Amino acid sequence: MSARSGSSARPHKTNGPVSEAGFVLDVRSLGRRPGTMRDVRRTATDHGRLGLDLIAIPADAAVELDLQLQAVSEGVLVTGAVSGPTVGECSRCLESFDDQVGIRLTELFAYPDSATEQTTEEDEVYRMEDDLIDLEPVILDAIGLELPLQPLCSPDCAGLCPECGVLMAIAGPDHGHEILDPRWAKLASFAVDAPGTGDPAEGSTHPDQPASAADSAVVVSENQEEK
Repeated sequence: MSARSGSSARPHKTNGPVSEAGFVLDVRSLGRRPGTMRDVRRTATDHGRLGLDLIAIPADAAVELDLQLQAVSEGVLVTGAVSGPTVGECSRCLESFDDQVGIRLTELFAYPDSATEQTTEEDEVYRMEDDLIDLEPVILDAIGLELPLQPLCSPDCAGLCPECGVLMAIAGPDHGHEILDPRWAKLASFAVDAPGTGDPAEGSTHPDQPASAADSAVVVSENQEEK
């Protein structure tokens, strides 16, 4: 049984009979005779997100509770399952996606006058107040441990192209970029701008191409010397 922060539970003050609603359970009908049990099955909503930054049960989403309450000598033991829809952002491709989360609860809520309540620190066990149990902090803690810190839309998500940021899922297997080592970038630009092709006869004029002005001057000078 895990001990979580009891200080995060919201106190509920009442002035008469209370009907159960949401994550709050009224356990007066259970009594305090050890072994007494009661099943709770309901759909609850919360006005805040339940989860982590990248993935959570969204506000006002339907959360299914399938629980059993059992009176024990020191309080009420709550066991059962909680499930609900999640909305997340994929940590690889940054696309939003929907999923489901399910958790198992086993938590003791101590009676106000029990030995457990009197001998434990406030953050070591949850307390019951005015015969009410608030499950929201319990569910919030359990969901936070169940959900992944780096959620994925699918286990094989390829993410984004590191060069252009396009989704690899739609870019296709042939998507790629010619990456030039920056140490050779200057040489590459020089090779493009430099005359010739690297042939041993570099600098010679192709028969089908007109000679440059400098080459023409050299040819005229040679002809005059021969005469």
